[in-house]
Parts: sequence; structure tokens; C-alpha cells
Amino acid sequence: MNTNNRMMAACRASLAVLCFAAAAAAAQTYPTKAIRIVVGFPPGGATDVVARALGQKLSEAVGQPVVIDNRAGAASNIASEHVATAAKDGYTLLMGTISLAINATLYRKLPYDAAKDLAPVTQATSAPFMLVVHPSVPAHSVKEFIAFARAKPGQLNYASAGNGSGAHLFAAMFGSMAGIKIVHVPYKGAAPATTAVLGGETPFMLDNIVTTLPLAQSGKLRALGVTTIRRAAAAPNIPTIAEAAVPGYDANSWFGLFAPAGTASAVVSRLHGDLVKILRAPDVRERLASLGCEPAGTSPADFGAFFRAEVVKWGKVVRESGAQID
Repeated sequence: MNTNNRMMAACRASLAVLCFAAAAAAAQTYPTKAIRIVVGFPPGGATDVVARALGQKLSEAVGQPVVIDNRAGAASNIASEHVATAAKDGYTLLMGTISLAINATLYRKLPYDAAKDLAPVTQATSAPFMLVVHPSVPAHSVKEFIAFARAKPGQLNYASAGNGSGAHLFAAMFGSMAGIKIVHVPYKGAAPATTAVLGGETPFMLDNIVTTLPLAQSGKLRALGVTTIRRAAAAPNIPTIAEAAVPGYDANSWFGLFAPAGTASAVVSRLHGDLVKILRAPDVRERLASLGCEPAGTSPADFGAFFRAEVVKWGKVVRESGAQID
């Protein structure tokens, strides 16, 4: 190696040390200002409710304000792109959901690549969807509902938050595995979809337990089953769809925090550590359980592997459903 090459190598090594030292120093003082958790859905929905529950506790843990920033639209793509292109400093986070995994296949073109542009921090919770029907529907079990649907092929509509939403694909997979012909009616969000079922405009839907369980408990809707392979701790009397009538049916929603890719690993570790402590706190577990959620708190590596598997799983369902958005 000549003198110039040695000097260049030494400069690169010095630069790497300086960058590492700067990142370590930033992580030690992080955070020094407010953190924003960006939510891709309107206030009051399941994602917003979970984000606010965790945000309040995260604020207490880090000693800085944690602001929930609702940027609804395009099945959470507006929020996802915003975080994917944000400064890589740990002050802008995404409350990701199953929509993030679905969108990778649902949209022909995206202005971001979730696998490359977002860094997993932790899976915060998981939560089943519930199969709920309007009280006028003459079915009090999943088996009765399937029999009712088979007697009316192509005549039963189901509401969803939009094409390619979790509610759409969970129901499409249910219809396929149950061998029934049901018709998808997309709405502009979960709230209008739920309103349609409450008013009898559409007879049923599958949607997040966070928002459907209170409606079932009040008698406004009738819950027939949950989508996960195990019964929900918040509703142990409601059977799973798999045990009730459709063996092997398993669909689970989730909420997880992402940072922009390239965020210092020390900052990601700090966030992960704080969030895990929060998710283990008895009052937080009780609050999430009351919503129908189960705390997770996985490592960044495990959450990344889980997310990649979700992209593959729901990509298959998207392709089979024929859903596609330009």
C-alpha cells in the first residue's frame, strides 16, 4: 500500500470513529425535544387509540412530549412515506399496522419501500379482528352464518375500510376458506364502514376487536367469532372462527413502531428498551387488555422478521383477491 492509500485508509477510519462517536453522543442525550408518533388513520380508530395509550407512557419515560400526528389517507401510505423520508434522528416514528405489509403488494407503485426505508423498533401489540353482524341477521354462530350465506350466494355484502384493508382481506380469506360467496363493499375508512353495519346497510363485517368489542358488548352488533387461532383474552366467551367452523383460519392484526432506516442503532435500542418496560407495566397491560390487545415487545430483529413474513403472507391473499390499486 502506497503512502496516499494509507492516508486515505486512515482518513476513512478516523471518519468512521468520529461518526460512531457522534451517534453515541446523540443517543446518550436523546431525546432533547418532542417525539412524534405518526398514525396513518383518523383519530378515534384502533391505531390511534393504541398510539395514544403508548405515547402517554413513552412521554413519561423519556421526559419529553410525545405527540400523536394523524396523517390519514391512502391506506396509511401518506403517513408511511412521511416517516420513511423523515430525518433519521428518532424524533419521527410510525405506528405501523398490518396495512403496511398489505400495501407492499396492493399498490402497483409506492413512493417508499417499507423493507428498506423503515427500521423496526418493536411490535407493540397484536389484536384479533371480530366477525360481527347486524342484530337482524338470523345467525348466532359462525356455522349458522355460513349456512345463511350459502343459502344466499352472492347476496350478502360486507363492509370494509377500503380496498385492500385488513377488513377486506380478512373477510375475503374467510369467504374463500368457508366456501361462501360474499360481496365486498368498500367504504372510506373504518368509521363509515362500521356505521353502515350498525344501520343495517350492510349485514356484517370483520374489523379490529378494539372497536368492535364495545359495540358487541352493548348489543349494537352481534359477535360470532374472532380471527386468531386462540380466543381473545378480552372476550374468552367468543369462539375463534377456526374452532367454530373454519379449521386453519388465522388472521391477526398488529401495531408496531418503526423509525426511518438509518436511525442510529443506539437510539433504536433506547426506544425499544423504554417501550418494552412500558408494555410490561401492569397498568399498561390492563389498559391494552381492556381494548382486546395483547402486548408484545419483540426485539427489532424479531419484529423485522415478523414484518417480512407478513408481507409474504398478505401478498398471497392480495393476489388471490384480485385487489390492486394504481
